[in-house]
Amino acid sequence: MGVRLTEDEAWEMLANSHTAIITTLRRDGWPISLPMWFAVIDRKIYMRTLAASKKALRIKHDARACFMVESGEAWKDLAAVVVPVRASLIDPAGEEGRHALAALGAKYKGFGLPQTRVPEATKKHYGAASVVIRLDPAGHMITWNNAKIRLKSA
Repeated sequence: MGVRLTEDEAWEMLANSHTAIITTLRRDGWPISLPMWFAVIDRKIYMRTLAASKKALRIKHDARACFMVESGEAWKDLAAVVVPVRASLIDPAGEEGRHALAALGAKYKGFGLPQTRVPEATKKHYGAASVVIRLDPAGHMITWNNAKIRLKSA
């Protein structure tokens, strides 16, 4: 029995994961990997970022990226989905952007801080214009789930 996930299993793992790693490319070709919150809608992945962020600027320059979620601590529980993607920036005021932001808000409700605890400088920074990042799969996923291995009894 293999450890690969079916496409449906992979999308289920993606949809149910909390934090992902997105890797984008700097102009000099070096990859930059960052943790992000995200939502999956119709097998597309959405995130929000500041419009002036380096991440958004890297995506404008080169749409190629990689997206990964993982789980497990013990070897027998390790699982991951790695998706090569093409990233695009979506207007948060448009229909697709509003739908993505609503999905992100619902998924992460209760994970943020009350506004009364956030310093004014931080509110100002994150209050700047934002964009929605849409990730479209651009190739075969790499997946595994070691829990699929039938281990021998101890």
